[in-house]
This record gives sequence, C-alpha cells and structure tokens, in this order.
Amino acid sequence: MSEHETPDEDGAQGAQDQGPGADAPADPPAAPEPAASQPAAPAPAPLPADSHDKRILGFKLHNLIFVGMILGVVIGLITYSIDHADKLILTDGTTVSGDVKPAGDLFTVLKADGEELSFAAERVRTVTQGEDTSGGRAYANVVWWLNLFGTTLFMSALKMLIAPLIFASIIAGVVSLPSLEHLKSIGFKTFAYYCGTTLCAVLIGLAAVLIIRPGHTEASQKLTQRRQAEIDERTEEYTAAKGAPAYTAERDAKGNPVGTPEFLVWLSQAEAAKAGTGHDAELSQRLANATKLTPGDMFKNQLLKPMLTNPFESLAESKSLGLIAFAVLLGIAIVVVGEPARPVSEFFTAFNEVILWITKKLMAFAPFCVMCLVAELLAKNGTDVFAPLAWYCITVLVGIGLHVGLLFGIAATVGKCSPARLWGGIREAWMIAFTTRSSAATLPVTMRCVNDNLDVSPRVSNFALPVGATMNMDGTALYEGVAVIFILQLYATMVDVPVELGGMTTLIIFVTAVLASVGAAAVPDAGLITMVLVATAIGLPAYYIPIIYAVDAFLDMFRTSTNVLGDTVGCVVVDRLERQAAGAT
Repeated sequence: MSEHETPDEDGAQGAQDQGPGADAPADPPAAPEPAASQPAAPAPAPLPADSHDKRILGFKLHNLIFVGMILGVVIGLITYSIDHADKLILTDGTTVSGDVKPAGDLFTVLKADGEELSFAAERVRTVTQGEDTSGGRAYANVVWWLNLFGTTLFMSALKMLIAPLIFASIIAGVVSLPSLEHLKSIGFKTFAYYCGTTLCAVLIGLAAVLIIRPGHTEASQKLTQRRQAEIDERTEEYTAAKGAPAYTAERDAKGNPVGTPEFLVWLSQAEAAKAGTGHDAELSQRLANATKLTPGDMFKNQLLKPMLTNPFESLAESKSLGLIAFAVLLGIAIVVVGEPARPVSEFFTAFNEVILWITKKLMAFAPFCVMCLVAELLAKNGTDVFAPLAWYCITVLVGIGLHVGLLFGIAATVGKCSPARLWGGIREAWMIAFTTRSSAATLPVTMRCVNDNLDVSPRVSNFALPVGATMNMDGTALYEGVAVIFILQLYATMVDVPVELGGMTTLIIFVTAVLASVGAAAVPDAGLITMVLVATAIGLPAYYIPIIYAVDAFLDMFRTSTNVLGDTVGCVVVDRLERQAAGAT
C-alpha cells in the first residue's frame, strides 16, 4: 500500500523544500493538526480513487495491456494472411508475388522473405496491384484503422506530452532540491551510471555476436551467395560497358581479388542508383545523407547545437536536448533568485502534476491502442522476413537478455530493489515502450511508474528520466555493434568491403557504437541512421545496412524497452545513493 502513500509523502517533502527562503521552523507546529484529523479521514481513504486510476472494469491495467498485446499478435497475423500482394506475371507464365515497383525499364519485386528481384520490362506480361483486388482493399482498410487508433491517435497523444513534461519536470526537480550541490550530486551519479551501463551494453553485444557468429550460419550464407551473384552481374556489366577489366592481378589478405579503383567507383555509383529506385529508396537516401556526417559533425549537430537552440523552438519541435539544457538553467536561476521567483517555482511544480494526471487518464486507452500498434506491425511485416535473419535476431535478443539480467542485478545490489518489485513497478512502462518503440513517447508513463510504484523521489526522477530518454540508449548501443559485425561477417569477402574483422576494427566499432547511441533520437528507427556512423568508421558501405531493415521494427521493440528499463534502474540506483548520502536507510 506504500505505493499510494509515497507520492503524498514526496509531494509534501517537495513542497516543504521548494522555493528559496521558506521558513523551516514554521512547519513543525503545523504537523500535529493533520495527525489529529487522521481518525476522521483515515489513511486508506484515498486508495479507491488511486486504485481506480490503475483499473479498468475491475481489471488491472497492466494485465489488460498484456491481453491487448496478445490480441494484437492474433489480429496482425490474420490480417497479414489476407491476399494483398501485388502479382507480376511474366511472359513465360510465371507469377511472382510481392510488392511490385516500377524502376525505369525494370520492375522490382520485394518478396515476403525480404528478397528483392528485378525483371526487365520486356519480360513482364501484366502487373496486378494488390490494392485493386478485394483482398487488397480489405487489407488496406484494416491496416488504416489499426494505424488510426494506434500510431495516429495514441502515439501522437503521448508525444504531445513529451515537451511540456520534460520542461516542467526538470524545473520542478531542480527547484525542489535543498541546494545546488544536490543537483551536482544527482547529475554526476546519473551520468556516471548511464555511461557505465552503455559501455557494458556494447561489450555484451560484441561478445554475443563474436561468439554466436550469426553471419556464418547456413541460412545467413544464402545472403552472402546472393550478394556475390549480384557482384558478378555488376562485373559483367562493367566489363561490357567499359571494355576494361574489373579486377587487378593482386589478391588481398583474405585471398580475394582486388577491384580496380575505376570499377569500385563505378560499383558504388551503381549501387547508389539502385538504392534510389528500390523499395528502400527513402531509407537509402537517409543513409546516404548520414554518410556525409563525421563524428565531429554528429557531436556538433546532434548534441551541441540542440542544447543551444531557442527554447521556444525546442518546445515547438520537441527537441529534448534543448529543453533539458534550458530547463536546468531556468531551474538554477529560480533557486538563485529566491523568494521573488516563488510563483514561477509553484507554477512549474503544479504544471508537472497536471501533465502526469493527463498521462494517467490517457493510459485508460492503452490496452486497445497497444493492440492496434502490435497488429499493425505484424500486418505489415508478417513472419516470413525472419527466416534468413533468424540467427541475427537470436544474437541481438541474447545480448539484450544478458544486459537486462545485468540491469536487474544492479537494481538488486546497488539500488536494493528486488527483481520482482522492479518488474511490478515498471511493467506498464515496459509494455508501452515495447509497442510504441519510442522511449520519448513512453516518458510520461515511465515517470508515473517510477514515482508511484518504486518510491523514487521526484527530485531524482524529474531530472534522470528526461536525460535518460534522450541520451541513455543501452539497447540501441548493443544493437548497433551486433548489426555492424553481423554485416561484416556476411560480406567481408565482397570486393567493395575493404575491411577485415579484427581487433582494431572491433575496437573502432565499440567506440563509435557508444557515441552513436548517444546521438540516436528517442524515436522509432533512429538506430538505423546512427548506425551509418559506425559503418563508415570502419569503411563498410552504407548501402549494406538495409539488409537488416526487414527485422528492424521487431528488434526495435526489444531495444526500446531495454532503453526504458535502463533509465528506470538508473533512477532507482541514484535515488538509493542519494538517500544513503543523506543518512537515510
């Protein structure tokens, strides 16, 4: 029952400590009056109202969210089974099903298992678009409604709360601290924890991918053979067009032929042109743009500039780093100014409570909306895409599982929070993170769970959670290291991959994966873009990255929920250390 009492205690403490210049001696005489009034208003009285916020029709909210996830899987698979694919009928009578897209004098077909085929226009007799069939129209209607309630309404509503919550919660947290020394202490412990767990996440991921070696399995080698066949076709095209050899007489350290500089340039341009017309054209363009960024550019553009952005622009565009930086400065200024700034302090403290109240009410729709999110994801992707990338998925999940175990261990040993209590406190936030694939959109729910269920002081959570949702990406850091090494294992023998997997390459991947995870925005698919920094740092062409895009949405669910778990454990640990420093047990 302490989960209902703790917010009142923390709120009372925050009200007592907030606002500079408050008279401490005036508070003790007022304490007996509430105590005397307790028999008339028993402590359990607030429980029904608070409990009502966590129940719908008598069922606990987290149970309903779990049921929604299961129903979403069922509905998504049923929807995906509806015949909605395009059909390409060739002149020899062969029918190829998939997502058909014209590309100049070619037709490309993206099959359900992720394989992309190309056919010359003269070989194609007819093309039947899935949307023109009754099954295709039914499929499109179902997906439209799932997207409306899941992504458009629910995720947009959560994202609507991000900017005001970050701004108000950090200011409320800073002004509630007894002194600026406490802010320095909380900030140092928070950043030390985030850096430590991110380093551990990358190490775990690298160990998993180097031990399991998913790129060397039989299923994965089919991808290698397919790519080598494409290279051979490109070689013939180049030789026929240029009348020059594609390879020199030399061999590299791996025993593979070395391409001529002219052929490698031509091959790179040909791959870029192909990527610009294929099914991953938009993603390929984003990856191509990202290759132009150096680590210095990423530090300047992704970290430094956003912190110095106009605060109103940051509020309007939900730029988290700019909001955090300005909120901390404003909170410090309120504390320094003292009594004249008390109305500002009280406003942001109350505003923070209002945002959290809105979050509680919004969560009443979570079970149904979570069902729609899961159903839409499966309806669009199905399960066929996992076959060629199964071992890659297993490797990422093994790494994430090990890191989750580490986080639970840290919470139990350093934070003195048992695994059962930690899971019971954050399961709602975990489920929302899992389905929305956005740690930023989950922030309002995470903050409520940490404060209400885990007894973490808002002084800690109001600062640590917004910073963590922006910069602490354990799951993303782990995933980027695994993904780049997996791609290297697949394509290290290709003529356009001038890098060998060794100790120095692994070290570069380790360092850049840590840096890239900090620059990853807290939104779906951001890890794919920042992965370009890791790939280009070792010389891996960015056009190889889309090979893992087919399963990225699935893995994004696990790494985002791991990111949120890491933020939560950080709050528990920092709060425990702060209580110990204050002499509490």
